[in-house]
Amino acid sequence: MQVTKDTIIDEVLKAHPNAMQVLMKYNLGCVACMGATQESLEQGARMHGIDPEPLVKELNELFGEQKPEEK
Repeated sequence: MQVTKDTIIDEVLKAHPNAMQVLMKYNLGCVACMGATQESLEQGARMHGIDPEPLVKELNELFGEQKPEEK
């Protein structure tokens, strides 16, 4: 999965079991928020005063660690 700032938070959470840990590292409690099903990573990050670029980069690194059959 290629993550962008426009990717919906819930899609990221469903696509990788460790995505929640990355979001929590950035103090995004979006994992339990109803908005996670409709908000993009950028929207969630901006609402919490966070630059979305490092978050997106780290999520892409996480997805890059997956084995090909897991993508």
